[in-house]
Amino acid sequence: MAEAFPATSMPDRDWWAALWPDPRAVLEALGILPGMTVLDLCCGDGYFTAPLAELVAGKVYALDLDEAMIEMAKAEVARQGASVRKWIRADARDIAAHLTEKVDYVLMANTFHGVPDQPGLAGAVHSVLVPGGLFAIINWEARPREETTVLGRPRGPKTEMRMAPAEVTAIVETRGFKSQAVIELPPYHYGIVFQTL
Repeated sequence: MAEAFPATSMPDRDWWAALWPDPRAVLEALGILPGMTVLDLCCGDGYFTAPLAELVAGKVYALDLDEAMIEMAKAEVARQGASVRKWIRADARDIAAHLTEKVDYVLMANTFHGVPDQPGLAGAVHSVLVPGGLFAIINWEARPREETTVLGRPRGPKTEMRMAPAEVTAIVETRGFKSQAVIELPPYHYGIVFQTL
């Protein structure tokens, strides 16, 4: 039976909004452009899915293992007047079985640190991207959890689970990717954009 990745539970929406008051700006900083076809991998409650769907005019696939998260994401997308091409309830490692086309971009936010088989997941992502396609990972900075406070409380994964950009890059580049950019996403995150070779 598939299980959620460890330490990747969805936080309350209020503190996501405190961290990222403009989620569309985060997406644009990562190089997501109108017209792209995008997979929101491990979409959670739709915090990025809704602005993503608006940005690319509905050319979005959204995948999560948790049916409750998908229902929350659907409601948020509808609330914002956007649309998603297909909602997928599945294990992230099985994405190739659920997409009927290759995509231009895969976004994975705040989840990679908890993936048990990170090289395997990177390989699964590679298999669903068009040639030259992009894969972005948003991660918490590798700082002590006590230093990453939001609304007065420490937030994010345990300190020992956090990954520096070089550590993520070393893993993902073993699966046919090359790092293109590391983008600072203040106050406590970074994004790495990889391109298929």
